[in-house]
Amino acid sequence: MSNPENVSLLGQQLLHRRNFLGTAGLSASGLALASMLNADGLLADAPRTAGGKSPIRPLINPHNPYAARKTHFDVPAQQVLVIYLPGAISHIDTFDYKPALNKLHGQKPPSLPKVTFEGPSGNIAKPFWDFKPHGESGKMVSDLLPHLAGQVDDFCFVHSMTTETSAHPQGENFMNTGFTMEGFPSFGSWVTYALGTEAQELPAFVAINDPRGLARSGKNNFGNGFLPAAFQGTDFNAKNPPNNLHRPMELSAKADRGTLDLLKHLNARHLKKYPDDANLAGRIASYELAGRMQMSVPEIMTLADETEATLKAYGVEGGSELRGQYAQNCILARRLLEKGVRVVQLFNGSDPSGGNGITNWDSHSNILNTHAMQAEIMDQPTAALLADLKQRGMMENTLVVWATEFGRMPFLQSNGTGRDHNPNAFTCFLTGAGVKHGFSYGESDEFGFKAAVDKTTVHDFNATLLHLMGLDHERLTFYHNGLERRLTNVHGHVIKEVMA
Repeated sequence: MSNPENVSLLGQQLLHRRNFLGTAGLSASGLALASMLNADGLLADAPRTAGGKSPIRPLINPHNPYAARKTHFDVPAQQVLVIYLPGAISHIDTFDYKPALNKLHGQKPPSLPKVTFEGPSGNIAKPFWDFKPHGESGKMVSDLLPHLAGQVDDFCFVHSMTTETSAHPQGENFMNTGFTMEGFPSFGSWVTYALGTEAQELPAFVAINDPRGLARSGKNNFGNGFLPAAFQGTDFNAKNPPNNLHRPMELSAKADRGTLDLLKHLNARHLKKYPDDANLAGRIASYELAGRMQMSVPEIMTLADETEATLKAYGVEGGSELRGQYAQNCILARRLLEKGVRVVQLFNGSDPSGGNGITNWDSHSNILNTHAMQAEIMDQPTAALLADLKQRGMMENTLVVWATEFGRMPFLQSNGTGRDHNPNAFTCFLTGAGVKHGFSYGESDEFGFKAAVDKTTVHDFNATLLHLMGLDHERLTFYHNGLERRLTNVHGHVIKEVMA
């Protein structure tokens, strides 16, 4: 039956028994039945979100779930790039300048916790890198990130980020899905569910994993959760392209085309029997997309038509092997956006190996060396990607998000060389379509320990991202288990101050 959430179970049974759904329509008898059901309390009220608003659920064509759909309101952003740094990069060693740390260096932290996530706290530690002003805005940035520092006039920083957890898996889940638990749709899935894509030969949502592997929460970071299967992110990277896309040598192009056409016919006939099976429709759509990707993906993956100047700017050569591989991922991200892919999620870091800062930014010890290692991989290619998007005019319709799951403490751990997890304050930044440039929103306290001005939750952040994509976070819903589910749960406020 269609629209089952608007009719109570008993009402649905009555409608089915009397066969009115397909035949009554707007007839007098159909209207009379509706009136009777309403009088008897069998017709449910119109659905409402937690805020009392009417939900906006996109109409998904099962034969083409990726078809482009309209935004809720007009915005410049048409696609979004999320650059995600698993492991929690230290805000006080990068973009959140705190002179008080220099004054109190080596002292016991005043009025700060004696025990944190991994045990007893040590002494206050000044930033491991010097801070200097950059750009016309004079933004203070550490020497750890010299390439990104040169672009601060294009960035909109949020310095008052907070989260609900100190653990990496839950933190990644929360940042990317709005819930600490697994099984909820990711931000990219919500956006593609709402908007589809203009790129019919490529996935609507691509996750480019770090060359070292998946992040701690794995595919949950770009999973579809309870949304139709068509909206899960497709994951590949420059090192590991999609498998099984090439036509077998013994099969001619004509025969291959005939096989695909036959499969399309059989799939369509099968779907007719089960028109309400969203998972079946999603699988069929995914298989058909894979067929179209046979031609588009090899073209996207090659770097042969990139200039030497471009490869040099991104840092493909001349640095560590990991930097070269991440640089190729950055180029891949740009090429996907050029082809109209709606959401690209680019990871810089993988599953942590004991918190040693080798596979990601989780530096519980030897932060001076491990953060420097990660910065060598991330800084130049990321800055080159942003500069490339700007030079090509793509920032006018592309929102860019640079994010991590939480921050790090202003004092050392008892080992004297690393910083512990800090859910009370961290920094993310936005750039591109729809946001202010050379602007900072919110502040942490004098130590960078907790948000002090314009405290911002992950729900607020995600509400703002959806708004920048032309979507009302309170009304974009999916009916699941009796609830109008949304990315921001029942929370979140749009940060209007960051908008251009």
